[in-house]
Amino acid sequence: MFGKLAHLALDALLISMCLAGIKRSTGLSPALSRLSNKDLRQLASTFLETGEWAMDFAIVVLGRSSAFERRR
Repeated sequence: MFGKLAHLALDALLISMCLAGIKRSTGLSPALSRLSNKDLRQLASTFLETGEWAMDFAIVVLGRSSAFERRR
């Protein structure tokens, strides 16, 4: 049971990180204002912010690794 829950949580985090990447590269983000339920809107906002945080964390970790290099 715990393994399945952890798997679902990781899947949700990866989806949130993908949405964060789309937001950063294109500027597109889900229209949370169209959600009528205030609690659901807050939950979705927290979900997206978690993806932003995880993406920032991954960028810092990968930036410190010698296996990756920055190209601009």
